[in-house]
Amino acid sequence: MSRIVYVNGRYREQAEASVSVDDRAFTFGDGVYEVCEVHDGALIEETRHLDRLDRSLAALRIGWPIGREALRLVMREVVRRNRVAHGLVYIQASRGAARRDHGFPPPGVRPGLVVAARSLDPAAIAARAAAGVAVVTVPEVRWARPDIKTLQLLPNVLAKQAARDAGAYEAWFVDRDNFVTEGASTNAWIVSAGGALTTRQADDSILHGVTRAALVAIAGGLGLTLETRPFTVAEAFAAREAFFSSATTIAMPVVSLDGRPIGEGKPGPVALALRRAFRERAERS
Repeated sequence: MSRIVYVNGRYREQAEASVSVDDRAFTFGDGVYEVCEVHDGALIEETRHLDRLDRSLAALRIGWPIGREALRLVMREVVRRNRVAHGLVYIQASRGAARRDHGFPPPGVRPGLVVAARSLDPAAIAARAAAGVAVVTVPEVRWARPDIKTLQLLPNVLAKQAARDAGAYEAWFVDRDNFVTEGASTNAWIVSAGGALTTRQADDSILHGVTRAALVAIAGGLGLTLETRPFTVAEAFAAREAFFSSATTIAMPVVSLDGRPIGEGKPGPVALALRRAFRERAERS
């Protein structure tokens, strides 16, 4: 079955879909995106994803390409047309197509919008979580506002490839003070040597992860002690367990960091408990 995408007001077969070569997403990376999980046909944490999309658009002074409720309908229609029961829906909004010029285009240029969906294998993701994954560290080289979910992802691309070259699944950025910021496409967590669930505070140095926010809210209900603060690589090595979070990985156990085992070198009980609780408590729409 051909995949169907929504591009600037029209549903098209992916092979036939296109955007202008003058679209600023292409020429400048001048846009933002969101990725929302689809589970059992439902959109997961949709409200938080659209709220973050609103913040990202506002930070870049880009208007909504279509209204929020219209976008919700488009997301569902793209999911339906692609018969996605388990997977993701991807939203990309740009400043629009205009003559190449670093400054904003003149008034009247309409923001661009692409919405796509694809299936993922939930059994494969669950098997990966049951086994745990490896992570490597890389220097933090990104711009100063990774809290905005922009299309400017080249450092993330290089970090993810560094992980793959090392036989790992993910890379964690480490700043000049040896603190972990976040992953190439995820938020980073540890269960500290003292037993506290620890993740960096949601400031300008990390993406304000939707799944991260949901897990923070869930943690209290599980009786976990939560600390939102930076943690060092040394703390990660000494941690009882580690994991990372994102829309498609939820809470993915990390069993090794830079080739050294974390905790007992296997998925820990906190990460697995948070995975189960997320499935029970996350918003479905």
